Amino acid sequence: MTYHSDLPDPNYQAAFYEGVTAKRLIAFGIDFLVILAMTLVLVPFTFFTAIFFFPVLMAIVGFFYRVLTIAGKSSTWGMRVMAIELRDRDGARFDGSKAALHTIGFYISFAVFPLQILSILLMLLSERRQGLTDHVLGSAMINRRAA
Repeated sequence: MTYHSDLPDPNYQAAFYEGVTAKRLIAFGIDFLVILAMTLVLVPFTFFTAIFFFPVLMAIVGFFYRVLTIAGKSSTWGMRVMAIELRDRDGARFDGSKAALHTIGFYISFAVFPLQILSILLMLLSERRQGLTDHVLGSAMINRRAA
């Protein structure tokens, strides 16, 4: 299959994609815990009224956390721990607009169960281990190069 992008070729540079799906899952868990901790810190500042809309507050905190961290270094803190990062179709790191688009796609995929299942299947079966949002944007999660 011929690719029209500057991402690493999965046939000749497979190391960039090895183990990425499992690392994404672990990074998701780490990010969830970070977002939960940040949200819990905010609760007292709302005079504990946030208890009544905690999931909404957590979604808002998570949105800003994902956009800001991905825009900063093309990865969330969980992704950094797992040594993976997002790259666009040109092989470049994400900027603010790409981070926002990827996060919006992530939230839509997460909110609509069939899309979430499709995204997981794509991560397991596609050559570049891309989720649904990655396919739409032409991006991919890759193993970070050693410094």
